[in-house]
Amino acid sequence: MKKVNRLITILIFVFLYIPMLVLIVASFSSGKDITEFEGFTFMRYAEVFRDRSLLGLLGNSLLISILASSIATVFGTVASLGIYSLKPRMRKTVMSLTNIPMTNPDIVTGISLSLLFVFVGSKMLHQRNSLTFWTLLIAHVTFNLPYVILNVMPKLQQMDHSLVEAAMDLGCTPVKSFFRVTIHEIMPGIITGAIMAFTMSLDDFVISYFVTGLDFITLPVEIYNYTKKQMQPKIYAMFTMLFLLIFVLMVVMNLLQLRQDKRRKEAKQ
Repeated sequence: MKKVNRLITILIFVFLYIPMLVLIVASFSSGKDITEFEGFTFMRYAEVFRDRSLLGLLGNSLLISILASSIATVFGTVASLGIYSLKPRMRKTVMSLTNIPMTNPDIVTGISLSLLFVFVGSKMLHQRNSLTFWTLLIAHVTFNLPYVILNVMPKLQQMDHSLVEAAMDLGCTPVKSFFRVTIHEIMPGIITGAIMAFTMSLDDFVISYFVTGLDFITLPVEIYNYTKKQMQPKIYAMFTMLFLLIFVLMVVMNLLQLRQDKRRKEAKQ
């Protein structure tokens, strides 16, 4: 049975990572045909850094990801504190409602937000172009919030609340005890939530496609237009760099989680 489970696990990883491996190999090929590796070269990466329009689109994606993840982290942390202070039954209900956006299909979320922005912009604000940079930012913050809450809530449940009570007994106000005790205890969850929100925002296409205006376009949305014609080899290099960036962030997130678990075990001993 163990051999069967091990084989299934290996097959799953093969199906998950072989496409990315093919893409990475193609980014170092000097040929234009992805099916034939003609020679090793860094030329595709050089082409990416010479393409100002492509770098501009990457900059747009990074800007929206950094802003959205930062805002979502702040609001998500505050929301987690509010949810945790609720009674158990109400807390469970609110968490169920909070998790709905993560299970909701992206296309439904994207269309719903697009209709909302168009309605508010045209009917209330009387704007001709309802979809702008701000609608894209609001949309990214919206779908990132549940991921931050999902990572911060377990840390609130795991922390030793007697430390907060001790800090307040020693003269700290609730605000001071939060910044001196609580935030340090839940910081791994905050960092993990911020990293997850950043990665979700960086590679989002479906929701961004429906809420993006003409004044600000992200890289995933523009790459969709590349797929309608023959793909340029430099796009393979761009994909590879994005994959490596997200991969590094996920490794850091897992390391932080392991470090926190190790500290918790040591504290119990």
